[in-house]
Amino acid sequence: MSRTRQPSTRRIGAAERAILVLDTLADAGELGTNEVARRTGMTPSTVSRQLGTLAASGLVERVSSTGRYRLGIRIVHLANAVLARLDVREVARPHLGALVEATGETATLSVPGDDDAITVDFVPGSHQVQPVSRLGRPSIAHATSAGKVMLAFSGRELPEGPFRAYTPRTIADPRALAREVEAVRERGWAQAVGEREPGLTAIAAPIRSARGDLEAIVALQGPSSRFDDAAVEAALPLLLARADAISRELGWRP
Repeated sequence: MSRTRQPSTRRIGAAERAILVLDTLADAGELGTNEVARRTGMTPSTVSRQLGTLAASGLVERVSSTGRYRLGIRIVHLANAVLARLDVREVARPHLGALVEATGETATLSVPGDDDAITVDFVPGSHQVQPVSRLGRPSIAHATSAGKVMLAFSGRELPEGPFRAYTPRTIADPRALAREVEAVRERGWAQAVGEREPGLTAIAAPIRSARGDLEAIVALQGPSSRFDDAAVEAALPLLLARADAISRELGWRP
């Protein structure tokens, strides 16, 4: 560490090679010494020394039946230490702000609850007229975009109906909801137009945990008169990209 408390810009070659070996095993699974050498461009003797050192520390392990190497259990301990300090709100907050800056509409972050999705953070839109958002507000499972994402990707059984019709557009029939949830699952995002509140349009996408489970839901919402079909079409790729970015920061890999 330098006097300015910033990391040194100097690099240690052996450490960089060790990281390359770990990355190679992470991508390919079990590999032999010569296979690692071919993939990394190192000599077999260098790879052998690297694998021996990494195995001694528990970062990799040798499979006795094949003589190949794979990532070791210590990697799990290190990963868990990182994941334990990640707060989805902290990770998602800059992405919510970026969505608002790009679209002008309110961005929300919700987590799956017992029955509905619950708002845990939001960034208000930049327009003068904005929908009401507040912490702790439930996104009704059958009547909101965030709620539909929760039903589609949480692995839970669909609720029994009939459901409360908040507006004439609310899906109140269980069979219709099942079809809608399946469509959400297939396309990877949900939309609700005037289903919870008249004149409100929202789109939502899932955020994955490191294990691939539904961790949270990111959504955009605005008045239907402004957040119309054209605006939704323009905003959707941005929403999906931010949901993917948050998931990756939480450790998810497709």
